[in-house]
Amino acid sequence: MMRFDLTETQVYELSIGAACGLSWPSDRLIVQVLDDSTDPAIKRLVKTECRRWESKGVNIKYEARENRNGYKAGNLKRGMKHSYVKQCEYVAIFDADFQPEPNFLRLTVPSLLRDPDIALVQSRWSFVNADECLMTRMQEMSLDYHFNIEQQAGSSTYAFFGFNGTAGVWRISALNEVGGWKDRTTVEDMDLAVRAGLKGWKFLYLGDVKVKNELPSTFKAYRNQQHRWSCGPANLFRKMGPQILTAKRVSVWKKFHLVYSFFLVRKIVSHLLTFSFYCIIMPATILLPEVHIPKWASVYLPTIVTLLHVVGTPTRSIHLVGFWVLFENVMSLHRTKAMLMGLLEFGRVNEWVVTEKLGDALRIDVANAKMQNLHQAAKPKKKPRLEFHWAELGVAIYLFVCGCYDYAFGKNRYFIFLFMQSIAFFIAGCGYVGTFIPNS
Repeated sequence: MMRFDLTETQVYELSIGAACGLSWPSDRLIVQVLDDSTDPAIKRLVKTECRRWESKGVNIKYEARENRNGYKAGNLKRGMKHSYVKQCEYVAIFDADFQPEPNFLRLTVPSLLRDPDIALVQSRWSFVNADECLMTRMQEMSLDYHFNIEQQAGSSTYAFFGFNGTAGVWRISALNEVGGWKDRTTVEDMDLAVRAGLKGWKFLYLGDVKVKNELPSTFKAYRNQQHRWSCGPANLFRKMGPQILTAKRVSVWKKFHLVYSFFLVRKIVSHLLTFSFYCIIMPATILLPEVHIPKWASVYLPTIVTLLHVVGTPTRSIHLVGFWVLFENVMSLHRTKAMLMGLLEFGRVNEWVVTEKLGDALRIDVANAKMQNLHQAAKPKKKPRLEFHWAELGVAIYLFVCGCYDYAFGKNRYFIFLFMQSIAFFIAGCGYVGTFIPNS
């Protein structure tokens, strides 16, 4: 059974078409379209598209709901309750902007057939708009490291990693055994993976199987995505920490991996350390010269960590590593704030904002608008409206002041880094990052 969670409205035709074009026996394939939109016009368009494919002989089921209770987890849970699902052994899940190749099932399902202990086969993401702007290039760098290093290592060493929420195939019996989808956090995919891992199920990552999708190309969309990706795991760790420690069907080594490496280091400490050390503590030592940080901690260790991350970076993006470091430090402020919300469970801990994607349809509209503007060159053009983020601007001012003080009185020459980091925070603080959508 194929399932598409339709929340992005600009890409539904591409995603439904990709699902219906999969190479698999037609009598053994059900395409389930879960429409979670609240706009009646969008629902009509998606339903019409499903009927078009149904008229071509595709076994496609359109399922819509009137509310968004439980968000994606609630939608997926409701989708599993339909009677025809009982006919299926496996479910492949794709978000609305994902476009699997026709041979996707033929490359993934055999692994589930060969080993009955495997609950999940996860494929890799490839990005159709990585070259759209500098922000998407840097996202590609981070996600390539995640797939090439983190997911591959988890699959080969522990037979466990976090489900990416899409572009994966689940064994339905495993999904049901661990309690199905739960909406207690905003990372229902990771929640399901951890529960399955604690039950002894194994996961397999296939890095050679790639599924095209789209990166968020506006700064607002990227911030919303990173809030969910940082807040959700911390909140899940708060809820599942004791359950992990008392699990009886996994080894002590796997528990250590889950608690220390998977959650503490990657989901909590990394965000907090990056922001507090490089954006607060190290600049503060310039104003407080009696506090000394050794060179190995302030220069050598960060350099080594950066070089290790470069291992997963595409060769074509090596020259962007400096920009990537500055951008990641800026985002560490937002991620740290989101992580603390999840860990301490306050504020926007359960906020779910759909990650907006432009989609090819909208991108064509943008291109057409630009062409029309060529005929109206004499008219004054409106500049993109800046969106101020005061926390980032506050850090930018702090770093700038510390840089000026170091330039005048310091000895470590940190001011070069501080001025560059300050500029990065100023740019993000003004929202001048990513793609701007021209007004109609």
